[in-house]
Amino acid sequence: MSTASVVLWVSAHPEPRSLTGSLRRDGIAHLRGLGHEVLESDLYAMHWDPVLAPVRDEGRFHVTADTRRDFLEGTQPPDVAREQEKLRRADAVVLQFPLWWYGVPAIMKGWFDRVLVSGFAFGKDAGTGRRLRFEQGPFAGTRALVAVTLGDRPASIGPRGKSGELEQLLFGLLHGTLAYTGMHVLRPWALPSADFAEHDGAAAASLRARLDDLLTAPPIPYRPQFTGDYTDDWELAPHIRPGETGLDLHVERA
Repeated sequence: MSTASVVLWVSAHPEPRSLTGSLRRDGIAHLRGLGHEVLESDLYAMHWDPVLAPVRDEGRFHVTADTRRDFLEGTQPPDVAREQEKLRRADAVVLQFPLWWYGVPAIMKGWFDRVLVSGFAFGKDAGTGRRLRFEQGPFAGTRALVAVTLGDRPASIGPRGKSGELEQLLFGLLHGTLAYTGMHVLRPWALPSADFAEHDGAAAASLRARLDDLLTAPPIPYRPQFTGDYTDDWELAPHIRPGETGLDLHVERA
């Protein structure tokens, strides 16, 4: 990366002396050494509250409508507003976490729930009615890299692996969260067999190499929603790879 940018690094691990913590510090130092501004959200260190709750006591909590109203009226909790401002400033986002039960830690899921609310990260344009998701999402152009440590063996997250191929294993996060908001999602970086990895520098060097390409690597070519590949019911159109099924259909072939 030759141009200085703003990178938001969101991490979730309760032990700063862990391998995840070591990779976080090394990765952030590397980005800063390249001249980039790095904003940090170390969720455990921040004691981030993951619980989505109503701001006002008005009876029934209408999650989408009420959080949208609070965003538009500026009545959100201050911690949520601060995280949204970080995200608004960022040219790229790094999400770093250990894969627990094949998903993100609860504290990071709570970050998504509270920060990526309607009006901010998705919804409809109030003036035009334009749907704000995928290629029309509010964060179109913002790059996103998932950096994950996991206990599975390397082959188990490969094309024939028991745990599922990595990008399909993470489809809900990569496509359903990040790409949904408009982000350009890079192929994830993963360290398998992390429980047995030594702090020998090899993993850190591998992650640094990916960070070097954070703003230049081609993103996963997920299909756009609004240009004819999908029906109004969000189903792949009949003329797209007819007779085939599976998550890889939502990625355009070269």
